[in-house]
Amino acid sequence: MTGAGIDRRALVGRHAVEVTRIVPESPLSVGNGEFCCTVDVTGLQTFPDAHPVEDRTAAWPGTLLATMSAWGWHSVPGAYEPGETTRMYDTPRGLVPYVDMAGDLSGSGESPASAAEAWLRANPHRLDLGRIGFAATAGPPLTPGDLTGIHQRLDLWTGVITSRYLLRGAPVRVTTACHPERDVLAVRVESPLLAGGLAVRLAFPYGSQAWGNAADWSRPGAHSSKVRPAPGGCTVERALDGTAYGVAVAMTGGGRAAQDGPHEVLLTFTEPAAELVVAFAPAAGGELPGFGEVAAASGRHWARFWSTGGAVDLSGAGDARAPELERRVVLSQYLTAIHCAGSTPPAETGLMANSWRGRFHLEMHWWHAAHFPLWGRAELLERSLGWYASILPRARETARAQGCPGARWPKQVGPDGLESPSPIGPFLLWQQPHPIFLAELVRRATGPRALAEYAGVVLDTAAFMAAFATRGPGGHGLGPPLVPAQESYADMRASAANPTFELAYWSWALEVAQRWRRLLGLPPEPVWAQVAAGMARPLVRDGVYAAMDAPPYTVRDDHPSMLYALGFVPPTRLIDPEIMRATLRDVLATWDWESTWGWDYPAIAMTATRLGEPETAVDALLMPVAKNACLPNGHNRQTASLPVYLPGNGGLLAAVALMARGWDGGPPAPGFPASWQIRHEGLLPLP
Repeated sequence: MTGAGIDRRALVGRHAVEVTRIVPESPLSVGNGEFCCTVDVTGLQTFPDAHPVEDRTAAWPGTLLATMSAWGWHSVPGAYEPGETTRMYDTPRGLVPYVDMAGDLSGSGESPASAAEAWLRANPHRLDLGRIGFAATAGPPLTPGDLTGIHQRLDLWTGVITSRYLLRGAPVRVTTACHPERDVLAVRVESPLLAGGLAVRLAFPYGSQAWGNAADWSRPGAHSSKVRPAPGGCTVERALDGTAYGVAVAMTGGGRAAQDGPHEVLLTFTEPAAELVVAFAPAAGGELPGFGEVAAASGRHWARFWSTGGAVDLSGAGDARAPELERRVVLSQYLTAIHCAGSTPPAETGLMANSWRGRFHLEMHWWHAAHFPLWGRAELLERSLGWYASILPRARETARAQGCPGARWPKQVGPDGLESPSPIGPFLLWQQPHPIFLAELVRRATGPRALAEYAGVVLDTAAFMAAFATRGPGGHGLGPPLVPAQESYADMRASAANPTFELAYWSWALEVAQRWRRLLGLPPEPVWAQVAAGMARPLVRDGVYAAMDAPPYTVRDDHPSMLYALGFVPPTRLIDPEIMRATLRDVLATWDWESTWGWDYPAIAMTATRLGEPETAVDALLMPVAKNACLPNGHNRQTASLPVYLPGNGGLLAAVALMARGWDGGPPAPGFPASWQIRHEGLLPLP
């Protein structure tokens, strides 16, 4: 089952994305983890309305064709603090403050109950840095109907998109690339139309407080775009309230830049071939590379990416499902590398569109990025793992306010680490052990260096966890208040207690943190040991694990999180494998699958794998359910308002690593049927 010598280029090449028409939900992107640009079939962002994102909180439509970065954030003027939405809850430690929200979050809209709630949920929000598309300087405006003969290809081995088509009967060829280390987009355009009325337009929006739309085009007077000529191009100085950034443009082909409105720059050309380089940065500076330099750097980067790290070849599996699973695995590696490998944890829609205003959800960080060290690319996780140390003072203050030592991590945040008001997020617990798990995966992949690098985060995380657990008749328990990973119980957060998944995760993570103390040469913490060994056993009803130990015990929608107490979480004394097997059967037979989320399917596959049920694991990864769909571009679509969902892609890679490489001391390829002749290399086992 394990084999060296996989033809990496052939493996990647057979999953290059080919496009012959506009697929509204499936445009293509180039990026580097810190910066990303998504384009339509023209190779630029010419037809944003052809790729809509539904957003009921906005008066204007959103689009998948965004240009985003990890550093590009904006806040509208306001002076609210999280304390303005704090409410006291009764806990085993007495009255404790939580950043709550009285407004309604039902459906895809929002109804905050106060100006403070509304502002704190919406600010800061991620910016769409600018739109770059073709424009006609003569004749009517361009429309999608002007295109024929479309052929677009994303070459995964080089990270370059090539787009060929006829525009109003004339040939156009566009090559699009992103620099692997700089926030630079490079484009080469070849067409006789360039010398006869085909231009490129750059347009800049205001920041949007809408839930899923990163660009507000309705407020031109609220921001400024100062265009300054420069040799071979121009610069644009952008200012939006307290946010400023620069855009530098260089071009060939007889290019000329002219301001064409308060926030638009029109680039015109006199030759039939032109190269355009656009660089975005928080501050201006630095010499621009040429198109050839960017394309060559992209080619070297992606060839190195695919040639190193992990690989799984399913071409010899002999199962009709294998090609589709292999496609999802290859494309998910590309997508998570360009969307989930930046200096902060990613949004659930990465750098392709805003979801929750581009803010990131720390309970999803594991699903976005835990696979990187498992696939031999720990450095891509470490880019964002270091962010926890930057907000450690805030996390310590939250723990202190709740009567605990250590650090309590928030749920829905921007780079500042401030918790968003919500009746759900501040009450979640399952993001709390994630930094321990992620740091442990990095340590296993890179060695002792990680101990010093992440010791503060790991030890402060464990200190809070041990203090938060309260001893009761059945052992150390969790809550109330809390909201389990299965968020169906949000309305009963004041009474929810002892969710099965969180109990097991708490116990396992505290044992890992204790191991870190030993490796660091520190004495063990007796309280950590007592809590880890003495966690209350999860509730069993009718022979299966309940979601939590409080009425209504289990509802059958959203995440079947009780399953993840064995699978995602390695074996613990709290979980009986046979009871978990019965729970898996019960969930598969009775769950409301339309209410689940994209990462649930790989999570179920992990549980099936730990239980020695490989057929069930493969079935889970490819379950024909809407939330488990994989678009032609590889993205995991959920709904019209959540059109891409990267936790599903990252979760798939984590599950496949477990299925192919297994865990410490486990059997080989435990998650694939024995009849599948799979080959893998460069993967690391899970704990």
